[in-house]
Amino acid sequence: MYNKPYTSWRNLTLKYTDDELLLIELWEEISKKYTSNQRHYHNLDHINYMLKLASKNKADLNDYDLLLFAIWYHDIIYNATKSNNELKSAEFAQKRLEKLQIDPKKIENCFNLIVSTKKHEILNTQNQDNAYLLDFDLAILGTTWENYYAYTKKIRKEYIIYPNFMYKKGRKKVLQHFLERPRIYYTKKYHDLWEAIARENIQKELSLL
Repeated sequence: MYNKPYTSWRNLTLKYTDDELLLIELWEEISKKYTSNQRHYHNLDHINYMLKLASKNKADLNDYDLLLFAIWYHDIIYNATKSNNELKSAEFAQKRLEKLQIDPKKIENCFNLIVSTKKHEILNTQNQDNAYLLDFDLAILGTTWENYYAYTKKIRKEYIIYPNFMYKKGRKKVLQHFLERPRIYYTKKYHDLWEAIARENIQKELSLL
């Protein structure tokens, strides 16, 4: 019996390869990365949540499969002490999608989608896919305070190597950056649904730091 994340991965990759060993090899890589002991938030639960949002918005996406690949790989490299995780993740994805013999232009687009998650700024304005990816990635900010607070605890665990005074300083900087943006969510749909809630949650977290 396949687990749910694997089934999602399998259904996607079978469109591009009939090489069962390759499919499993790529999955085992993904599973190992996202289930490491250091992953408290950036794990398969986060990926699964984004995949569900993508499925709900499939009709509005220009290249659904490519967005799914971007979701799968956008946090594949995650080291709390590094600032190049997104670039490394994009490079990782590029090599894996080449193994699946996906069109080079599509691979380039996937690369840019993943890189865009670093500053959460749209790099591809040709369609709404980049906007949706960034909104899915920040969906947790616009949930209930209970969910948001649980998320903050998980993030803190991922940065456990830093003492409180260092972590709080860095976290405040990140949160202030989001509040200073004209909008946190790029799509009209999620701006309308989540923007006000996200800003309230961020302000509340700031008051607790």
